[in-house]
Amino acid sequence: MRHLISPLDFTVEELDRLLDLAADIEKNPKKYQEACKGKKIATLFYEPSTRTRLSFEAAMINLGGQVLGFSEASSSSAAKGESVADTIRIISCYADICAMRHPKEGAALVAANNSSIPVINAGDGGHQHPTQTLTDLLTIRSLKGRLDNITIGLCGDLKFGRTVHSLINALLRYDNVKFVLISPTELRVPEYIIENINAAGAEYVEVTKLEDVIGELDLLYMTRVQRERFFNEEDYIRLKDSFILDKKKMTLAKDDMLVLHPLPRVNEISVEVDKDPRAVYFKQGQYGVYVRMALILTLLEVEV
Repeated sequence: MRHLISPLDFTVEELDRLLDLAADIEKNPKKYQEACKGKKIATLFYEPSTRTRLSFEAAMINLGGQVLGFSEASSSSAAKGESVADTIRIISCYADICAMRHPKEGAALVAANNSSIPVINAGDGGHQHPTQTLTDLLTIRSLKGRLDNITIGLCGDLKFGRTVHSLINALLRYDNVKFVLISPTELRVPEYIIENINAAGAEYVEVTKLEDVIGELDLLYMTRVQRERFFNEEDYIRLKDSFILDKKKMTLAKDDMLVLHPLPRVNEISVEVDKDPRAVYFKQGQYGVYVRMALILTLLEVEV
């Protein structure tokens, strides 16, 4: 039995097989529509979520399986003080696989260590968000045709953004990936991520203005400044509008640069950018269903 707690839990070869499976699901959805008939996924979401929770549920339904779970901590026994370890022991009696979102770093690992079913980390605080990373990798590979030899700009909240941390660590395993880190000084990428980049021998620069570097990028990964990650409301208000991608900035970019975003968007991407063919953040949502279908099949060891 395997779990997915970090994007690095899969080797590059295993990841390639997973992405190949997701691509086949996209092309041949009918082939998989009863692959998980009789199977159940439990979605345990202690934090609000739209895309991640519903895409897991859509993925299992598309595979012919069923869904149970809760969408907020207040509607679970966590409100009575039940521990994650006890919750997962009980859920293991009800479901075949579990996807869990929790505000505390390391909660998914605690669940995995106490579970008798596969546990998928659907986000643990500001730490990891591996299935978003799988979604990002599938989006990039499907639309760019490669995961190596790229220059990627990551813009916005690079300090608390778990999607950014996970994606950087995943891309470090591919050749010739250059990172352009675009953020306010207060929201720079954590030092341990910089250490990982240096250890891998990858190239990176840190800048504070998007327009200065957008013309160099093959990919631009936008993130929102997250209110829920701030202890001080004044700091959030001061920084939230620091980086906004608009039509004017897009004129400086390459014709084939792609704009990604894990969503939800607040105002960091102007709605006028949505019509630009380079804006693929809504396509990402669909790729997220395919990759989660592939992940469920892989962890449940279902052969199709």
